[in-house]
Amino acid sequence: MSGSWDDGRTLDRHVSSSEFLGYNEYGHPQFDTTRTELGELLYRLKYKGDQSVIAPIARTAGNFIRDWQPRLDVIVPAPASKPRAVQPLFQIVDAVGELLELPVDKTSVRKVKPTPELKNLDFAERVDALVGVHSIERNALKDRRVLLIDDLYQSGATLNAVARLVKKAEVLPVCSRWR
Repeated sequence: MSGSWDDGRTLDRHVSSSEFLGYNEYGHPQFDTTRTELGELLYRLKYKGDQSVIAPIARTAGNFIRDWQPRLDVIVPAPASKPRAVQPLFQIVDAVGELLELPVDKTSVRKVKPTPELKNLDFAERVDALVGVHSIERNALKDRRVLLIDDLYQSGATLNAVARLVKKAEVLPVCSRWR
């Protein structure tokens, strides 16, 4: 995958097919969606709160990263677009970091202003919505090889915005994401 990172990989697709069925009685669109195995696990974690899926997601990601063999110093999750009491991506990267015996830095890259939920925007709107949204604590990641991880990759707008910040901070980024 190309982007503002040095090397990017996609672990899996989130959805293998989705068919529009129409609108429900409240005017909300309805879909018949088929997810990949990993996509279903991620859906269960993010939208159903199923904590039991963290370990299998982390094992899958950890094995993928081990096979890829990037040289890494730290894992950095993409800041969440939607505030939640518990961030599912943070739970995943904590488990991946533990499996790979790598530190996880969840504070050096931060979201500093709110955005609309990005999944509801097209690519151009996402890019516009992400201008000036993130900041990085420059010295925390300087000269480190960073694995940026996001749980869903639809357009790449968030990872591109974060990777540009990371590069400006003289960090050596490596990037990965699920789909």
